[in-house]
Amino acid sequence: MTQNEQHTSKEIETNATSKKPQEITEDGSFKRQTNRFITPFGNNPEELPVEAGRYRLLWSAACPWAHRPVIVRKILGLEDVISLGTASPLRPKIGRVDWEFSLDKEGVDPVLGIQYMSEVYKNADANYSGRPTVPVMVDIKKKEAVNYNYFKLTNSFEMTWAPFHKENAPDLYPKHLRTEIDELNEVIFHDVNNGVYKCGFAASQNSYEQAYDVLFSRLDELEERLSQQRFLFGDFITDSDVRLYTTLSRFDAAYYTAFNTNRNLIREYTHLWGYARDLFQTPGFGDTTDFDAIKSHYHLSITINPDKSDVNILPKGPDLFAWNTPHYRQKLSNKEEKFMIHDK
Repeated sequence: MTQNEQHTSKEIETNATSKKPQEITEDGSFKRQTNRFITPFGNNPEELPVEAGRYRLLWSAACPWAHRPVIVRKILGLEDVISLGTASPLRPKIGRVDWEFSLDKEGVDPVLGIQYMSEVYKNADANYSGRPTVPVMVDIKKKEAVNYNYFKLTNSFEMTWAPFHKENAPDLYPKHLRTEIDELNEVIFHDVNNGVYKCGFAASQNSYEQAYDVLFSRLDELEERLSQQRFLFGDFITDSDVRLYTTLSRFDAAYYTAFNTNRNLIREYTHLWGYARDLFQTPGFGDTTDFDAIKSHYHLSITINPDKSDVNILPKGPDLFAWNTPHYRQKLSNKEEKFMIHDK
């Protein structure tokens, strides 16, 4: 398990049946729960077999962690290989944290026949006590959660699932850059992806301000990095760009207000904003980005605390038209192509 998956012993474990799941340490800091189902996909006996049609990827369009594998699944042409189930962005008010398939006919996932996400976790382990989350890969026949390693799932799609990639699929995780990509992914995870949650779920002023300072310091660094190159590793999109995008695309619409990450809007950054629009206008990114779901979830729905009963108002803004305005990022590379093809 990678370093980002490990948390201190001070972490208070979530109980899926409790009314107020807690991932808050004694100092008021938010510590994300560890992963429970991390068996990798592969060809070895102890690994999950890589088979077309065997698994269903469950997600919610609101969730940045779940959005990442959905983007990669589409870019690599795995849509006919791994099916997709979509939970509502509005969490059910049932006294626990869960996701519900209320968008589907009769309120159940049409393939798995489940109403709540927790069902596939309980099918896999009747004693599962964690928070049922997305993304999760489910064995369709068994209706069991088999892999919720959200940190490595995109890498699995990029490497282990390569036999099912579409013809001329891009290489989002090229071998000669993997060490550097992994290192940057760790930084993006701690300081940006999870950084906004550390701000939003902080239970003390001090822990909030520490997370806030780290978040914007890192965004400032990324702004400078992207002033010199089109994408995080140069002229072509990689796995790291996917990971950063899912936070940037939610920032102005949700985190800025709902999570108090209000020093700057992303559209107030010259290069981060152009970079985010460049990705949004790339197939696989913008066409899987649902701003209505994002806004509804973060402003109207419950997240870590199912007892939240405040009167919630859905903001009318921001104006989403700007996402389709010209970005001119291609001038940094003199290349129209956004994907790099390598021998795999």
